[in-house]
Amino acid sequence: MPEQFFATNNTDDFRQQISHFRIRRLLQITGFTLFGLILAMAVAGGTTKLLILAGCVSLLVAGSFALKQQALISAYILLWSMALMLSALAYVSGGLRDLALLGFPGLLVYAAILGSVGLFYSLLSFVMLFCTLLTALTLNGYLQPQIPALGWQHLLFVAVIMAVTGFSVYLMVRDMRLLMLSLQRENEKVRHSRKEIERLAHHDPLTTLPNRISGEQLYNQLLQHCRQHQLQLAVLFLDLDNFKPVNDSLGHSAGDILLRQLAQRLQQVLSKEQKVIRFGGDEFLFLVPSDADKQQLSQLATQLIAEVTKPFTIMQTDVSVSGSIGIAIAPGDGNEFNVLCRKADLAMYKAKEDGRNTFRFYDDKLDQDNVDKFNLLQRLRLAIKEQGFELHYQPKINLRSGHITSVEALLRWPQQDGSMISPAEFIPLAEHSGLITELGNWVINEACRAGARLRAQGFTKLRMAVNLSYVQFKNTRLEQVVQQALRDAALPASALELELTESLLIGDTDVIQQQLNALSQLGVTFAIDDFGTGYSNLSYLRSFNATTLKIDRSFIASLCVSERDEPLVHAIINMAASLGLKTVAEGIEDAATLQRLKALGCDEGQGFYWSAAIAETALITLINQHNNTPNNKN
Repeated sequence: MPEQFFATNNTDDFRQQISHFRIRRLLQITGFTLFGLILAMAVAGGTTKLLILAGCVSLLVAGSFALKQQALISAYILLWSMALMLSALAYVSGGLRDLALLGFPGLLVYAAILGSVGLFYSLLSFVMLFCTLLTALTLNGYLQPQIPALGWQHLLFVAVIMAVTGFSVYLMVRDMRLLMLSLQRENEKVRHSRKEIERLAHHDPLTTLPNRISGEQLYNQLLQHCRQHQLQLAVLFLDLDNFKPVNDSLGHSAGDILLRQLAQRLQQVLSKEQKVIRFGGDEFLFLVPSDADKQQLSQLATQLIAEVTKPFTIMQTDVSVSGSIGIAIAPGDGNEFNVLCRKADLAMYKAKEDGRNTFRFYDDKLDQDNVDKFNLLQRLRLAIKEQGFELHYQPKINLRSGHITSVEALLRWPQQDGSMISPAEFIPLAEHSGLITELGNWVINEACRAGARLRAQGFTKLRMAVNLSYVQFKNTRLEQVVQQALRDAALPASALELELTESLLIGDTDVIQQQLNALSQLGVTFAIDDFGTGYSNLSYLRSFNATTLKIDRSFIASLCVSERDEPLVHAIINMAASLGLKTVAEGIEDAATLQRLKALGCDEGQGFYWSAAIAETALITLINQHNNTPNNKN
């Protein structure tokens, strides 16, 4: 059987190749048999010659059907005509002892190779029935076999029968051999494909590291090894910090290059017994057999973080990221792979909370913290539904005139016992859960209503500032929310200032820029909050259409104590002035800091020196007291 016979996976092509193969074999056997019959006919005589001639004609008919691609019809004509010819030769000559019966095995071989199941069994039944009938007729005297005298023509008859039968068997054996070779090759391909599929199923295609599925298998193997050798098995969970800006600024291909380079670095740090797994995205998992000494794990974590923080050269650009690692240890923290991963993940997030680019070990308190966060989230959902929040307001003071020019709305969550839950606790939770959009919309609406009420009190130039989360900008309806809030409160857009962080434009810049442009067209102004702690990119300031820079309190707190911060604050004030931007200093708590900022040319200030964030009624009293007379209301 030709090797290319099995070279297709298409069913229709496969069937077509089978049909071509059968026709080719039919023509070969028909031709060879015809040649043998012609030789036999040359030495035959009388009735034998006529019967052989009839057989030759039948072979020609069978061949014509084969040429017309009618393989099954051709096979039926070929085999049945030969069976009838051989039967007739045996009947008129030697009976059951006739040489013609030697051709029956060959016919059965042909039927097995070329025909259908029905053809084979029908032909086999005919041969057995004919031989039985021939025997019965002979034994009962109805047939007198004519045993001819032995001559050279008999040798020719035997040779023809043997040659045709042998040729058929040769074709069958050769086809089987080729079939076995072809199947062996196909099996090799299948085994290779299975190995490749298994490799792909258990390895990350980008870094070639074991993936999460393979990681669990490696964990179970190493855990068994550690149990046998009285060792612990540590799971280190690494998550990259600031990886998203790489994708956003340089493209995902750059991020892929960074991950490949990092994977190579991490493997070089580890010993043979230690394994690294790409857990997903920018997360890596390390399986580290160790003794009870945490110092070894601390050193390894420090070394891994050092490798992460080394600059990467990508597209002729030096790129830096950092990493946070959480560590959980079996059996102390559990034995199940998923349990250890979850606990290492909790420890990793603790490392992020503690400043990033560091590592933390898991302890039970992290689980309790996680439960507390979950419970707080449920309370937060209920508080949003029941509008259980308040806005307090912190004034901003014009440092030249001393008047209150604007107020910043700050969210507060009062409790039944009179305490307050700090925004530092619930705002990150709201952002992470997506509740910040609904909560932020409430703040915008309430702040606009408060701004309108203050204006109704006579403070017609007072402006209201509202902080916005980056998550709110992912909601493309932000512009409609602000517009509706202004309309419902009858507050001029110029009376509303939105405070944004510098990191806002590092994300989906197109969507965010569209939002900023739409809000700017409404007449709303923007202030950059916590300036100096983020990217401080001048091109971003142009994108924000900002009118105000708020200098972060971390620079103001030590202004009169540390000489290091004053040049930076002075530079920010001068830069803002050159760009036509107003500056607001956050966190002013004493007169000395106030005087220093006035000397540096800062425009406005905000802090406990004047007031903490207070309720609306207290704010009205404060403004009246601070601005002295109604004529000084701002």
